[in-house]
Amino acid sequence: MTQETTTMPFAQIYILEGRTPEQKKAVIEKVTQALHEAIDAKKETIRVWIHEMPKENWGIAGVSAKDLGR
Repeated sequence: MTQETTTMPFAQIYILEGRTPEQKKAVIEKVTQALHEAIDAKKETIRVWIHEMPKENWGIAGVSAKDLGR
């Protein structure tokens, strides 16, 4: 196993609005676990920030996600 680092990993996740609190909780838990395993960071040092994007602010191929019904 590698030497544990003392840095504070910070993950930013961008998702469309509309996820449940349970889904966001699962994202935070799984991203934390992935960083812990991948870079041997202490879970206590890992930060996860979820950015919820309004569907009208997210464009796909020139059309908003809202207009695409996403």
